[in-house]
Amino acid sequence: MSRVATLQKSITRHIEREDEPRQKPLDFRLIARLMDATRPYGSKRFWLLVSVVIRAVQLPALTWFIAALIRGPIANKDSAGVMQGAIAFALLALSTQFVMHYRQRLALELGESVVTDLRNQLFRHMQRMPMRWFHTNRIGRVISRMTSDVEDIRIGVQEVFYVTLVQFIQMGIAAAAMIWYDWSLFLIVLGLAPVIWAINRHFHRRLSNALRNMRESFSRVTATLVESVVGIRVTQGFVRQQENARIFEELSLDHSRYNSKVLKTHGKFLPLLELNSQIFMAVLLLVGGYRVLTPGHTTEIGDLVGFFFMANLFFSPISILGNQYNQAMTAMAGAERLYRLLDTEPEWVDPPDALQLTTILGHVEFRDVTFGYDEGRPVLHQISFKAKPGDVIALVGHTGSGKSSIINLVCRFYLADSGQVLIDGHEIRKITGHSLHRRMGIVQQQNFLFSGTVAENIRFARPEASDADIIDVLRKLDCEDLLTALPDGLQTRVGEGGAAVSSGQRQLICFARAMLADPAILVL
Repeated sequence: MSRVATLQKSITRHIEREDEPRQKPLDFRLIARLMDATRPYGSKRFWLLVSVVIRAVQLPALTWFIAALIRGPIANKDSAGVMQGAIAFALLALSTQFVMHYRQRLALELGESVVTDLRNQLFRHMQRMPMRWFHTNRIGRVISRMTSDVEDIRIGVQEVFYVTLVQFIQMGIAAAAMIWYDWSLFLIVLGLAPVIWAINRHFHRRLSNALRNMRESFSRVTATLVESVVGIRVTQGFVRQQENARIFEELSLDHSRYNSKVLKTHGKFLPLLELNSQIFMAVLLLVGGYRVLTPGHTTEIGDLVGFFFMANLFFSPISILGNQYNQAMTAMAGAERLYRLLDTEPEWVDPPDALQLTTILGHVEFRDVTFGYDEGRPVLHQISFKAKPGDVIALVGHTGSGKSSIINLVCRFYLADSGQVLIDGHEIRKITGHSLHRRMGIVQQQNFLFSGTVAENIRFARPEASDADIIDVLRKLDCEDLLTALPDGLQTRVGEGGAAVSSGQRQLICFARAMLADPAILVL
């Protein structure tokens, strides 16, 4: 592989395949977790199940009603009976549509509630993760968990289970009715089961692999898109627009191929199932017609008509179940990734006996600290120094010597591999992160602002601070006129990431944000 190809792969295309583990066709552990996510909405879930059962009974009832109407009033040429039957059928059909509307509304509400809870839970979980986790996970992958995976789960929660339940109940009732009409003909229907099982087993294995590849390719597309947007200045600065566009088109084409493969596999699967159903219907028609026309058989034309109605009701859910299985596989893939992220615990949390420091004087000490981002490759080796309150410490060294690593340890973004980092004589591991960071001001090399106004960004660490407090801080920094001179003063919107203000103005806002927190330790 050439250097150029290697660089392109490392910058824009690489994504670890272990992020997409080979998935089981149906993981009942995941299904149980998804059902558990609906527990807070038990009442809504209960009435949804009730409506599902009613809907499942109504559909065979409509079919049975038509068969009974044909065998009875229509066969007997009873016009009054036909009129009464038609009215009764219309009322039953109307009630069926009402129940369907009620079921769909409940399902949509349940799905939206569960998805909202999962998004909030995932966001809170990510806020707890240490810096190392964010440095080793691509932003696009995280965004994919919050968007496409959650939407896949929505379909699984609000549709797959309940639609599948309707179809199985419908098939069960239809099977019972066919046995009642003519049990010997029903044996022919049972002969279809092994064929359907073999088709399902073959195609579902292929579908599982195709879905896995499709989700992998989508993660690559999302991650590359996010990197391209975030790094647009670098892209334009090095005139990489055409090359990046070519690579993105290649990734999009890969995703399109995998997506097409899923659709083609599914497109072969459903028609084949329906073809088998129609073949068996033809066999039933041949055998049933022979039994009606042959003297000595007890099968009547009315029973045969009713049997065929029920057989059609039995076979019609097969294609629906095939489609639901496809959606179930997609939902399971999304749930697997989402719960794997939720199950990833932070490397460290505050210990139960952590100190809640009400005041921090600002005494910082490193004692024989060794630290590295990768195991066996220390960046800092037995570093020791002291910084007393009021001291100004400048870290000087060549690139990669560990200046930023020392800052990361002081801010407790990372923990030392060995040695001690002390704040006012207390081991930093034994201090609550909240009490430490509340008394610490940080201005990083890459100044980041949140979408909002200048005042909102300065007030980020102290939401209760007044405009007078902000002005006071700006005066101390001798930059009041530079920020108040903006088009809307402190209410000027900074844009996404601070794109609407200059680099110098972003830095001043970050300084003011740190100073407004009245830090005992200021890290620049």
